Amino acid sequence: MERKRVHVVVHGIVQGVFFRGTLADRARRRGVAGWVRNTLEGTVEAELEGPAEAVDALVAFCHEGPPAAVVERVEVRDIPVTGERGFTIR
Repeated sequence: MERKRVHVVVHGIVQGVFFRGTLADRARRRGVAGWVRNTLEGTVEAELEGPAEAVDALVAFCHEGPPAAVVERVEVRDIPVTGERGFTIR
């Protein structure tokens, strides 16, 4: 099973809309490790690592977000796999 890790930055109305909690729940259910946090710039930033199909599904979710979010743009770049375990909200 191919593993991958990506760094994601989500722009738009993405803070105060349960974006981090929803992403963390979905990541844990799919067995994806990493973290998610709000930034001072008003974006949501995350690193996601796990089976490629699961990571891709979470990136697809980032383009939509939870119901109250308004996603304007998503930046995604591949980064090296680290073997991280668990998922945290920072």
